[in-house]
Amino acid sequence: MPNFRHNRANAEILIWIGAFVVLYGLASYSNAHEVLDHYFRDHESYNLDEVFTALNIGGFLGLAYSVLRIKDMSREIYRRHLAERDVDWIAFHDPLTKLPNRRLLDAVTAREDFLSRDRYAVFSIDLDGFKKVNDLLGHDSGDDALKITSERLTEIFPDEHIYRLGGDEFVVLAKLNGQVDIKALSARIVRAISKPMTIKGSTVDLGASVGYTVAGINGVTLADAIHQSDCAMYASKKMGRNNASAFTPAMLDELNNRVQLEARLRQAMREGVIEPYYQPFVELSTRKLAGFEALARWKTADGTFIPPSDFIPIAEDAGLIVELTEQLFRRACKDAMSWPADTILSFNVSPTQLCDRLLGLRLLKIMGESGLPVQRLEIEITESALIKDAVVAREVLEDLTKAGIRIALDDFGTGYSSLSQLSNYHFQKIKIDRSFVQTFEASEKQDKVVRAMIALGHGLGVQVTAEGIEEKSQLQYLQQLGCDLGQGYLLGRPQPIEDAIRTSLAAAENGKDLMSDDDRSLKRDVLGR
Repeated sequence: MPNFRHNRANAEILIWIGAFVVLYGLASYSNAHEVLDHYFRDHESYNLDEVFTALNIGGFLGLAYSVLRIKDMSREIYRRHLAERDVDWIAFHDPLTKLPNRRLLDAVTAREDFLSRDRYAVFSIDLDGFKKVNDLLGHDSGDDALKITSERLTEIFPDEHIYRLGGDEFVVLAKLNGQVDIKALSARIVRAISKPMTIKGSTVDLGASVGYTVAGINGVTLADAIHQSDCAMYASKKMGRNNASAFTPAMLDELNNRVQLEARLRQAMREGVIEPYYQPFVELSTRKLAGFEALARWKTADGTFIPPSDFIPIAEDAGLIVELTEQLFRRACKDAMSWPADTILSFNVSPTQLCDRLLGLRLLKIMGESGLPVQRLEIEITESALIKDAVVAREVLEDLTKAGIRIALDDFGTGYSSLSQLSNYHFQKIKIDRSFVQTFEASEKQDKVVRAMIALGHGLGVQVTAEGIEEKSQLQYLQQLGCDLGQGYLLGRPQPIEDAIRTSLAAAENGKDLMSDDDRSLKRDVLGR
């Protein structure tokens, strides 16, 4: 653009010089000055020379003004041209990474001739661990991570179409020339992004989940390919960090099922059909009822149950987990008020919820509305929840503990660095995972592990609960080991509130001995047999 302005200025100078030469030639040829001079002398009494001089000066000034206005208008037109060009660029590019954005990708997708000559490999890329960078180092560091990611993608695909769709999602359209190994390219993307980044003196480790397919073959349009690669990318994310997957038709079926299940989940939440079921846990030394763990259960119209492992992840991804948690917790608190006053309510919190700094306030507000005392509430978390965002998790757990709420570490021994979690956080209970309880009788090593867990818990001054007790021999052995609490189908299956109330009241009348031999009806009710 500077060259354009320089050339234009030179052209204006040449025009003025040319106009002067033409006027000078005309004046010389016609002797206009001499003719006018004689004419003014002959008519001096009319002051024509003064009038002519005034007209000349006025005309010159008018011409000068017109020239200035034309130049001003030219500059304004130029500024508007630059502004429109910038607006067009901003509309179709990401200002942070300078990459084309979703709008430009949509425009390319709408072009019918885009795949007329070439085939393209389509890669959908989502960063793993990006939210943690924002939370721990700030959004400025997150922006730097996105810039570095875009630079690394540009190094891999210097002449290809790279788009940032928003957040931490990217799409690459790579022209297929010759024998291109798409799988190798996807692996290269993963390796490049997963290399450590140094941002403001801190080392950042991101991962990448990549899905890929090909557009331009077998009638697959560019829009279809983008959708397919997106499905493959989500399949990669389910596998964990740093994975790449090629699209298969089964992925599309799974995504469609997921979309349908999300719609059903929203409807179920509106209708309130997802409700807490309650599984009792008992004191093993006395076999008396200690409390109930609230477990989400979704019973459909045909009487079948949809497992929490199916709908809880969807609730998290769809941003419904907070609303669902509050619904279930509100009902659980209300139900717990119908139990004996010393019966504990144990409630599970997902990793996503533990990253919510307002979790404590939400729970306390609902407890205040229901009247449930804080000493009757126990929050269960898994070890993976502490890994997702350790800083926020620590803050939330400290807030809950200060409020008087008990914290239990669920599935102890199956997560990440179990011993470090016990030393870094203050728990009131650990729950030995069912996988240890159901195998310790057949394995000497597992037996020693269970013994060590119980001894460790007692050494740290926390209660120990054994999950998954299904055989009487398991119960008796855990009693011999001094395990504090037990939970499992032998002691009681998850049950609706009506059965839980009957169980708790009958247990209270029976001295809370859930396994009393002289109360067969209670035993059958608790066992679900």
